[in-house]
Amino acid sequence: YGVGPIGTIISPALSLAGLLLIAIVTLNLLNAEAPFGSGPNGNGGNGGTARTPAPSGVVVVPDEAVFEGAIVYAKGGNIWVQTNDDVKQVTSSGGDSMPSWSADGEWIVYIHSTNEIGYWPVRGRNGYYDIVVPDLMRVRADGSAEPEELATGFVKNGRLEWSAWMRQPALSPDGTTIALVTDAPNPDESNVVLQFFNVETKKLRRAGVRENGVLGHQDPEWRRDGRILLYTENGRDGSRGAPVIMRYDTQEKKARPLTAVGYMQPAFSPNGQFLAATRTTGLGTDVVVLDARTGEQLLRVTDDGASFAPTWSPAGDGIAFLHIVGQTVDLRLARLEGTAPAWTVTETVNLTEVSGLDAASRPDWFIPADQLPATPPPGTAAPSASPAASSPAP
Repeated sequence: YGVGPIGTIISPALSLAGLLLIAIVTLNLLNAEAPFGSGPNGNGGNGGTARTPAPSGVVVVPDEAVFEGAIVYAKGGNIWVQTNDDVKQVTSSGGDSMPSWSADGEWIVYIHSTNEIGYWPVRGRNGYYDIVVPDLMRVRADGSAEPEELATGFVKNGRLEWSAWMRQPALSPDGTTIALVTDAPNPDESNVVLQFFNVETKKLRRAGVRENGVLGHQDPEWRRDGRILLYTENGRDGSRGAPVIMRYDTQEKKARPLTAVGYMQPAFSPNGQFLAATRTTGLGTDVVVLDARTGEQLLRVTDDGASFAPTWSPAGDGIAFLHIVGQTVDLRLARLEGTAPAWTVTETVNLTEVSGLDAASRPDWFIPADQLPATPPPGTAAPSASPAASSPAP
């Protein structure tokens, strides 16, 4: 749990051999959070001499790491926030991952995981098993208060105890709803699918969208007005993953495919007209820009087969993403110039070095409203027609 793509564990009653097989298939065939392409040295990434990552309590920030606002990510089981001037560890539990910002930058929502002992029937006999229990959490971005538990993935039925999956929480722009992928509250009756958690009532509601067998969903991403939510529908083509980005209308409560096979991890541009996404091929993963209406690929941001998990600057002038060398993951920034959609990448700079960030935790970028351009920056087209106000929470 917590590493790689969404798991396909549907019921604790599956055999242990079946669980192992599913884990292997999931990690090697589906939509991994880290790329699978091999570099010249055969160990993934872009080759070269393997570098020892920094210790768990250290993030190495090079001098070239200049940007506006704050980017949140995970490292060493803790949540970190990096700005132009500083990098700060926000949590210290050692089991935290998958952070994302609230729209106002006051909160960070994330997943906290703890190791427990479960008791559940397998092949008709009850037994004890090592399990990982995820909790849905939030914490003040400035670290001024203790983290708060919003929901737990712990499942109890009489003497039986197990855990549900909870992954990739994303808070709606109006702050009332968290989109996430989970098989809660009954993991033996559900796949890991898109659901909505009401922050006030603490209740989950399934989106009710199409599922592809047991492969589930991932990567929920809100448009700034709250009307549209994107997510990845996992798929498989023989021995290869076949992810598709889906477009869910929160008012109509309907979803449709946005892209062809091979795209995942969408991130809206500030005006909602474009997406940064991860393109997956047999050679690895790269960051691309897509048309948010048609899913057409407009720009290839990277071409190294080792870049993934993009987040678009709220100022519209750059895309940050994760990049892997050997087994070490770091954060990079591609600066954009030109007129949309014909941008060019003027330079790509390192925002961290040999820091060993969590590959399963997508970074997320926040800039306060008073620091954003009064008008769209160069290269950002005028917003298309869209609802003027935020839609009600789904």
